[in-house]
Parts: sequence; structure tokens; C-alpha cells
Amino acid sequence: MDLNEIKELIDLLQDTDVTELSIEKEGSKIKIKKEKYLAAAHMVPAAPRPVNENADSAKEQSAEEETIAQITSPIVGIFHRAPSPESPPFVEVGSTVRKGQVLCIVEAMKLMNEIESDTHGTVSKILVENGHPVEYGEPLFFIEPSS
Repeated sequence: MDLNEIKELIDLLQDTDVTELSIEKEGSKIKIKKEKYLAAAHMVPAAPRPVNENADSAKEQSAEEETIAQITSPIVGIFHRAPSPESPPFVEVGSTVRKGQVLCIVEAMKLMNEIESDTHGTVSKILVENGHPVEYGEPLFFIEPSS
């Protein structure tokens, strides 16, 4: 089987629902697979956050959060605290970070996207569990800016 025949087979499969083709001809074997990707990923909605019943506590918390930098997810994907399962996390609560330092990875369609800090400071809170899905704009970290 020559290269032109293989290209023709690939072209024929492009517009069909066939996902796999195996051919044996004159002692040669060829197997062509076509992967289909979904246009939208199915994401599990985040659990609702508990409501603060104490109004004074809520006001104090919102005033505190105004002085804290919030790092949000720029994309929809899966949150990873470390570059690999065997590696230590990029940062922990209390870690000092600098602007441009990698804080985590958000995996989207098998692409690993490094999320960097946009300020110097100390990580005060990690808001997402490792391996959980995140949405666009979802808060990931709170960082207390250093002065």
C-alpha cells in the first residue's frame, strides 16, 4: 500500500461517522483511527457556599477580602496543585510568592496551563481542592500583598 492510497483512505474517513478502519492487503496491514472530541466539556457545578448568618462577620470578611489579591481561573478545566502526582505542590498556605511565580496548573483538553501570581505576597487561602473542576473566573487563591 503506498502513501497516496493511505491519504485517500484518510480523506474518505473525514466526513463519515466511522472511527476506525483496518485493512490487510498484499501482506501489509494498516489501521486508521479517528478520535472525536466533544465541543463542550461536562462540568460538575461547584457546591454552594454556606451563608453567613452573622451580618457583622460578613462585613468584616468582605472588608478583609478587599485588601487581599484574588487569583482566578482564566479557563475551564481541572485544578492541579502540583506539576505531577508525585511532585510537591507549587505553593501551600503561608508560602511567599512573587509576581509571575507559578501557583498551579489548570488542565483543559489535555493542555497544562500554568497559572501565575499577579502580585508579590503570601498565600492566605487555597480555595479549590486538587483534581477538582474549575470554571472561568472562579477564585483559586487569596494572596495577601506584601508592602
